[in-house]
Amino acid sequence: MQRTFELTGKRANLWINVISVIVPVVVAILLSIQNKFYFGEWTRSIPHVIGLINSITTVSLIAGLIFIKRKNVKLHRLAMSISFVLGALFLVLYVIYHLSNPPNKFTGEGFVRYVYFFTLITHVAFSLVVLPLVLRAMFFALTNQFEKHKAIVKYAYPIWLYVSVTGVMVYAFVNVLYPSADK
Repeated sequence: MQRTFELTGKRANLWINVISVIVPVVVAILLSIQNKFYFGEWTRSIPHVIGLINSITTVSLIAGLIFIKRKNVKLHRLAMSISFVLGALFLVLYVIYHLSNPPNKFTGEGFVRYVYFFTLITHVAFSLVVLPLVLRAMFFALTNQFEKHKAIVKYAYPIWLYVSVTGVMVYAFVNVLYPSADK
């Protein structure tokens, strides 16, 4: 039985690595496509949905932490599962948006530009790091490897929360505080 589990773990690790490489490569390709596809005008509202998803994810992540600190494993699993599903939904909508729309332009000037670009750059960098960590944390939780789960969550959770919060900030900078004239 142990040997079967090890093979399953190795296979899962391989898939996590593959997904963790493919997702950023696909996103980079999508961002570089000049001729966008037309899926309808509804795609222009996707950034607002993404902003809402990131906001709910932030709340769900914080709730998940509170629940586990209170030893409520059932609600912790629910909150973290919601966060995970919202992350997947975010990714799908992000891909659809960038397949069909040009990238958003930040129009702020002065010091706020430095704040925005620092936030954006760290958001993107940490989003690349967090994907394999979250996938491993979920795998360890689902396979009842709680010691490994706890060990990886020490890194995954704060990075995931940072990515979620800065995702809301990037949305607010581009779509609420400093929207471009063509929106």
